[in-house]
Amino acid sequence: MQDLKTKKRIALLGSTGSIGTQALDVIRENPDAFEVEVLVGNSNATLLIQQALEFKPNAVVIADESKYQEVRSALLPHEIKVFAGERSVEQIVEMESIDVVLAAIVGYAGLASTLNAIRHKKNIALANKETLVVAGELVSRLAQENAVNLYPVDSEHSAIFQCLAGEWENKIEKIILTASGGPFRGKDRNFLANVKKEQALKHPNWSMGAKITIDSASLMNKGLEVIEARWLFHLKASQIEVVVHPQSIVHSLVQFEDGSIKAQLGLPDMKLPIQYALAYPNRLKNTFPRFDFSRYPQLTFEPPRPDVFQNLQLAYDALAKGGNMPCVLNAANEVVVQAFLQDKIGFLQMSDVIASTLSKAKFIVSPAYQDYIESDAEARRIAAALV
Repeated sequence: MQDLKTKKRIALLGSTGSIGTQALDVIRENPDAFEVEVLVGNSNATLLIQQALEFKPNAVVIADESKYQEVRSALLPHEIKVFAGERSVEQIVEMESIDVVLAAIVGYAGLASTLNAIRHKKNIALANKETLVVAGELVSRLAQENAVNLYPVDSEHSAIFQCLAGEWENKIEKIILTASGGPFRGKDRNFLANVKKEQALKHPNWSMGAKITIDSASLMNKGLEVIEARWLFHLKASQIEVVVHPQSIVHSLVQFEDGSIKAQLGLPDMKLPIQYALAYPNRLKNTFPRFDFSRYPQLTFEPPRPDVFQNLQLAYDALAKGGNMPCVLNAANEVVVQAFLQDKIGFLQMSDVIASTLSKAKFIVSPAYQDYIESDAEARRIAAALV
């Protein structure tokens, strides 16, 4: 257990996004436990500058090179190093002063920096599920070779991780990932055929970025989490079940081989799993809102409907086929979500394009890193043409 008097130095990749800003809330509340060593943002220079002026990191990176001078001019008087570009995002994690890398860059874009952090033996607080979806076998192998721990930040995987504390020697029969059902729970395909992005972006329980909110509405988010769980917890697809739980209080469950089930409960607030990942193995006192059973007299559960929300089944299919197929699934999904947000494609057509892309893309049984890069590019071309 880490000495609580020693601050963990955090590199926050994706600091201007939803997870990143909430992570800074956690760090702000625990100044004796954490300090910000590196901030990495995409293109929101204004927010990145504000964060840097407050937290005084050693260095910041702005991925959008056109914003470099703006950020540099603002931070140079404060002796904060400023870098720009995708290559700098990858390289910054090599700094010896970093203890934990919070990987919160959305989508495939977060893969390269996370892999480099693992190669340089940095423990990872993993909020970027696509890293394990795209290249789960490679990431898992590298983490093992470099003795790197992957601490899950997704609320569902954090719940599984917390349920397994003290149970490492006991065999898992299955895990149960809970899903809110999103804004369209209970709706049929006739309804979904006409939904607009404004409806899909209204999540009933969680406040998230646009991409993950659409994924939640289509249940692709849960499909990606199934694939992520397979690698995080070394399970077979048959050991991973999904159940719809509209209240989002039970974050996930583990069933052991004796039939006993453990669950982790809490309000739908990402700050708790972020804090748990950053502080592990310690639990830090905080002032986050507490769950009150009297306000939730009923917790309900129901099966998902893959006949209506086909993305969940597509994810299971990609996982079953293995190889580069989860990478293809993820790339196609990123293309169709962007197209849906731009009103270029209907809600149900997203699944159709993903399914067609999976059938058309070249299948590679045992992909190397370069194969993932090429598969991602090929899948994006196929999906874009189908849109």
